[in-house]
Amino acid sequence: MTTQRLTRNALLTAVSLILFTVEAQIPVPVPIPGVKLGLANIVNVWAVCAIGPRDALSILLCRIVLGAFFVGHLMVLFYSLAGGLLSWCVLLLLRRVTTRRQIWIRGVLAAIAHNLGQIAVAVWVTRSAAVLAYLPFLTLSGMVTGGFTGLCAQYLLSRRLS
Repeated sequence: MTTQRLTRNALLTAVSLILFTVEAQIPVPVPIPGVKLGLANIVNVWAVCAIGPRDALSILLCRIVLGAFFVGHLMVLFYSLAGGLLSWCVLLLLRRVTTRRQIWIRGVLAAIAHNLGQIAVAVWVTRSAAVLAYLPFLTLSGMVTGGFTGLCAQYLLSRRLS
């Protein structure tokens, strides 16, 4: 890895962590566990499109590990890994079937995949399918917040930031 590439990835990880930390301070108006804006995912969606899947994955994994360390909960690591990796896989698949004008769609489907990954971990941890009751609410919130993060990434890509 070149110094320039390493520096770029470190800066993007820092931006992602800052967004993650700022978002943690924003009260969510919906009393449903797991609903949040997903601002750090703007960096992930942008990175997959602009710099490639391998670097996007390294940024994602660094943010997840460091974010869990900052929050101080080991379970955050499991939920974030499941959601983040599933979201990253969806972004990779959609790269082949969507254009740069449809990045917002990638954001929506990646957010829904993220929620599915987190629900899967919740079912595994609680050993109860009762948490599946949250799925419709998380899917709806994923559509809204994923559309926002996807539009933000699409806007950044249109500005030729890379």
